Amino acid sequence: MKISKIVLYDEPAVPEIQLDKIKKFITNTFNIKVETKGDFFKSANNDIFEKIATTRIFDLKNQFKKHIPTIEEIQIEKENNPHQKETSLYDGFELQNIVKEYIQTNENTLHIVFTNRLTATFDESDFRYHARALIGSNPAIISITGIIEAPAKPKQFYLDLMTNFSENRIEEVNKKYKGEFLEYHDPRMYEILEGYVLQIIVYYETGEAFCDKKECRLFNAHWQKDLLHSQIESKKLCEHHQGIINNFNKSFR
Repeated sequence: MKISKIVLYDEPAVPEIQLDKIKKFITNTFNIKVETKGDFFKSANNDIFEKIATTRIFDLKNQFKKHIPTIEEIQIEKENNPHQKETSLYDGFELQNIVKEYIQTNENTLHIVFTNRLTATFDESDFRYHARALIGSNPAIISITGIIEAPAKPKQFYLDLMTNFSENRIEEVNKKYKGEFLEYHDPRMYEILEGYVLQIIVYYETGEAFCDKKECRLFNAHWQKDLLHSQIESKKLCEHHQGIINNFNKSFR
């Protein structure tokens, strides 16, 4: 196994991450040294916020085009208020490149940054941006907002909202389907994050992207029901990926 150390960067706005528990999960699974740090973005130079603001997406149907951010946009990035009404989209690869400017990466140390910013990537198959929970490689980014917003809710959830998008109706429909999808500050978030961390580590080591079996924690879920099934109900690895992790750990013996 080429990774000898993993560095985790917290997102203080999301206490459900439980960074110390994730650290313990990784060390128990891989026997790798893990270091935890605070908010990556607040620890970097102040000019990072202007750079982050340039990665905002304003046109979902066209590839990324960098813009000059306003003073207000830069200030919003500095505050990074998770309770602001409008959720901005950020080009995941552009954001990753900025993070890399402030981290000295090497093959043996994998950096994983948690953020509440909503990352997205442009898909040339349908020529539009799609929200993403994970931006892989090194440094890797896990978007908490992406985990909540990217996998789709039940189809009937959207049908129930089609005729009325009032705040009262949205609250009513959310209550009707409560538990069937992740919400902000959801206590189940930690268990979900275990699976995403596994996906990042295995992808970095092998280059294999995800799994096609819904029972496996490396399954790339496009629906919330599948995400909850693979990460909480099943909470297992398929035989193939369990074998890969077993082989990783043999290198430490």
